[in-house]
Amino acid sequence: MNPEKDFSPLTPSIVRALNDKLYEKRKVAALEIEKLVREFVAQNSTAQIKHVIQILSQEFALSQHPHSRKGGLIGLAACSIALGKDSGLYLKELIEPVLTCFNDADSRLRYYACEALYNIVKVARGSVLPHFKVLFDGLSKLAADPDPNVKSGSELLDRLLKDIVTESNNFDLVSFIPLLRERIYSNNQYARQFIISWILVLESVPDINLLDYLPEILDGLFQILGDNSKEIRKMCEVALGEFLKEIKKNPSSVKFAEMANILVIHCQASDDLIQLTAMCWMREFIQLAGRVMLPYSSGILTAVLPCLSYDDRKKSIKEVANVCNQSLMKLVIPEDDEVDETKQPTTAPQIMEGDQDESLSKQEVTSGGKSFPPQSKLTERIQVTLNLDGIVQVLDCHLHDSTIGMMTRIAVLKWLYHLYIKTPRKMFRHTDSLFPILLKTLSDESDEVILKDLEVLAEIASSPAGQTEGQGAPDGPSLRPGRLFCLVFWPGRALTSSLLLLPGTKGMECSPSTPTMNSYFYKFMINLLKRFSSERKLLELRGAFIIRQLCLLLNAENIFHSMADILLREEDLKFASTMVHTLNTILLTSSELFQLRNQLKDLKTAESRNLFCCLYRSWCHNPVTTVSLCFLTQNYKHAYDLIQKFGDLEVTVDFLIEVDKLVQLIECPIFTYLRLQLLDVKNNPYLIKALYGLLMLLPQSNAFQLLSHRLQCVPNPELLQTADGPKASLTSKKTSVTTPAIDYTELLQHFEKVQSKHLQVRHQRANRGENLDRRTVF
Repeated sequence: MNPEKDFSPLTPSIVRALNDKLYEKRKVAALEIEKLVREFVAQNSTAQIKHVIQILSQEFALSQHPHSRKGGLIGLAACSIALGKDSGLYLKELIEPVLTCFNDADSRLRYYACEALYNIVKVARGSVLPHFKVLFDGLSKLAADPDPNVKSGSELLDRLLKDIVTESNNFDLVSFIPLLRERIYSNNQYARQFIISWILVLESVPDINLLDYLPEILDGLFQILGDNSKEIRKMCEVALGEFLKEIKKNPSSVKFAEMANILVIHCQASDDLIQLTAMCWMREFIQLAGRVMLPYSSGILTAVLPCLSYDDRKKSIKEVANVCNQSLMKLVIPEDDEVDETKQPTTAPQIMEGDQDESLSKQEVTSGGKSFPPQSKLTERIQVTLNLDGIVQVLDCHLHDSTIGMMTRIAVLKWLYHLYIKTPRKMFRHTDSLFPILLKTLSDESDEVILKDLEVLAEIASSPAGQTEGQGAPDGPSLRPGRLFCLVFWPGRALTSSLLLLPGTKGMECSPSTPTMNSYFYKFMINLLKRFSSERKLLELRGAFIIRQLCLLLNAENIFHSMADILLREEDLKFASTMVHTLNTILLTSSELFQLRNQLKDLKTAESRNLFCCLYRSWCHNPVTTVSLCFLTQNYKHAYDLIQKFGDLEVTVDFLIEVDKLVQLIECPIFTYLRLQLLDVKNNPYLIKALYGLLMLLPQSNAFQLLSHRLQCVPNPELLQTADGPKASLTSKKTSVTTPAIDYTELLQHFEKVQSKHLQVRHQRANRGENLDRRTVF
């Protein structure tokens, strides 16, 4: 500093003392300056006051010499004290040089700058608020200062500034938010603590509505929630908790849509606390905002669905995620199926504050002394679009992901079922893309997943929305989507006619001999059998389970009728035989098929005879199952005729095992009526003959002994002597009432033809050296 320079009105002694390295001498100079400025204030000499502040700022506080800078800082503080309430007139000149010293490399200088600014702010009080932005900016930097003394000084100044803001009614929140938004992303621990403390203070001031600006700082708050410091995490958790309480109290003023995607992101965080907190917020948003959240469903599901498979270590997150999922599902309503998507906006709906407040203020409900609008009023003026394509894409991706947990897969299938119930017309646009993965899911390890998958497939197969042109619905009451009942459309011609596809149909989507529910029903049956054919283990382990559940969900007659029709054209004869055996076992043993069995016992109606003929033609792939079907339908003479043909068949161990199983079935409750008919020898001679035929086929085994003992119980065995011809009317009661609608001769010829094909295929495979595992019995 140039000693010859004129610093008046500062005296040379004051100038020397301000440049001294000793604090005590600088303090004496500050007292002199305070006295001098007081005189100028008394004289109302504004020019002299500004001149003193300018000299202290330019020549001292901003000097290159460290001691001069220290002198300038204490001098500026002395000026502020002397000015008192008038210091507000000179705050810009007083504050700017002090804030510049906040960036000084000397920690002592930064400390003195804190001390000087504290004195300036303490005197000016509320007058500093117009300069709050620059003060906050400087403090946020000192909050992370490595020097403990500087940090302590900044904390003292920070508390003073918070007191001033709390007391004031003129705080400019609008200009402060951009700075807060910028500083909130700091990674420094102390800077984060500083930011959170300010948010807590501002949130506690009644006259400051920080909720309006929450979308701008919410993401940063969740970032801070993942800090390594437990203290900071706790502070941030408290801040977020306070905001959530405020949201619950005033949902009408919350910008839910602007924060939805922020929550979606943090609901997928790896940090448990962040994820749980974000999930809790999402739960409240869905319940408070209702359908406002619907356009964000795909993102919400992406975040929520994986959480449903969490184990007990993340039980809290799993429970909240489940509530979110259920609440979101309830937002989808049938009206979403009626909206023309082409007329809907592609962007997410925004809540127009003016319109919303006006409409909500007129209709409010009071709860617990607080007035806020009901959820229905909150969204009634908001146009909401269900982004079904996005939702289906998310659900489809989760089903394709083999790593997701069981509960997630179940939730995905529940969503698909729900969407097919609520929005069937729109959902059927996606059915072709969903169908393969739904079929693949039938191979899932979980029975519960398979059950839900079958529910979805059954809904697809039965929904009137899946009806294609040319498949008119029957006359009657309107059909509600989702009702799982049978829509049986019986063709006008007999089943003995050619099994060609109807003109105009594509592939094998429908058949003239199959009662269909909609265009997807027959397609489902075809693909299900293809899956059983390609995955024999699936058929072996889950085949019966799947078919039985389908019989409950749809209609047993439809299932068996369509499968029998498809198997009639099956080229893999071995699979056809296995599949027929499986279907026959289900038919004879499952409680779900009770009504179907009763229907087949009485072939008086055209429908029952048509069903029998359809089943019979496919059952011919397996000789023993064909006989069991005749026993079930009480066609005992035809069963006897079939058994007579067994002599021409290749008798293998597998064949005898099936006969053995049939004998065991005859002893089951299902065939109680058959055993009782053995008492009426006169009217059931062919039943007894058929059973004797089975007995003659069997080797000396347990099954032979069982059937032999049964036949020994037949009364008056001498009456078994019957003759063909006019007295051959000793037919069963069942055959005597059977109408000519069934051509048993033609059926017998069909049986011989099918068995001939099987024999030919076995011989061809044997010639190729394939292992047939025939185990022929000699």
